[in-house]
Amino acid sequence: MFEIVFLGTSASAPSVHRGLSSQVVIHDEYRFLIDCGEGTQRQILQSGLGFKRLNRVLITHGHLDHILGLAGLLSTFMRWETIDRLEIYGGQWALDRIHDLIYGIVLRGAKPPMELQLLQIKAGEFFDEDDFSVTAFPVWHRGPDCFGYLFEEKIRHPFLPEKADALDIPQGPWRRDLVNGKSITLPDGRVIQPDQVLGDERPGTRFAHVGDVGRVDDLGQYIQDVDTLVIEATYLHEEAEMADQFAHLTARQAAELAASVGVKHLILTHVSRRYRERDVLAEAQAIFPNTVVARDFDDFQIRRGECTKVEPISVRTLNV
Repeated sequence: MFEIVFLGTSASAPSVHRGLSSQVVIHDEYRFLIDCGEGTQRQILQSGLGFKRLNRVLITHGHLDHILGLAGLLSTFMRWETIDRLEIYGGQWALDRIHDLIYGIVLRGAKPPMELQLLQIKAGEFFDEDDFSVTAFPVWHRGPDCFGYLFEEKIRHPFLPEKADALDIPQGPWRRDLVNGKSITLPDGRVIQPDQVLGDERPGTRFAHVGDVGRVDDLGQYIQDVDTLVIEATYLHEEAEMADQFAHLTARQAAELAASVGVKHLILTHVSRRYRERDVLAEAQAIFPNTVVARDFDDFQIRRGECTKVEPISVRTLNV
């Protein structure tokens, strides 16, 4: 399962109810901050997420409404919060601007309060763990080195406890090794192979995030059949020419993309304050009914074939 918490969902400038672009993707103990618009550190506090393990930032592109919050976030880490390291991933153009922001304005000769790495990415997989990976893919927008991100759980064979019970396999490291695909030797001398207790191959959850984008004709190869797609919807179709001029999408274009590549669920963000949310939603749902428009602090859990809105983390924490 992946979980995404929207911290800011406005386009270009904040509105009364929407902050600038930022969201956190969670998978088990891993957290990824995607973009960091102005005011993100306050949104993190208000969301109930806190700063623990928030040490990986993925930047979609280098425009200021997607990176200015890094200055405040780093300032927060310098004065109030402590983490061991901060990794910022992005294209070179974005990283150059971030370097100027952090070292030229925030630090000005001071040392970072943690190990700070600016990591250039190119198209392809750049993060790989035992059960999931993150891949960057190219996105066309104003300026070079713009990227979307694909989060994928790896294909797995589910453990079948009833088969393990029938073979009298004890709880503990024996079952763990079988889950990890290793054969085991039981205390009574029997050798058990993983395929004796594992089920058929099961595809993992696939979730794609696309920031600002002006052309979608080459995105299908990267987001085909994903369980959930998060993508911008800055304009309505009545202003499609303006959307094209500034390399953004209309809600209709986002919905047409989702319908054409087999996306299961569509979440729209980066909404302009010039429109009413219900109009953005209506335009998209006329083409792709399984669409929602994200609001600040919305929280979605994404599983294979499912995308479920849940109580915000701040509310869930209070209810514990």
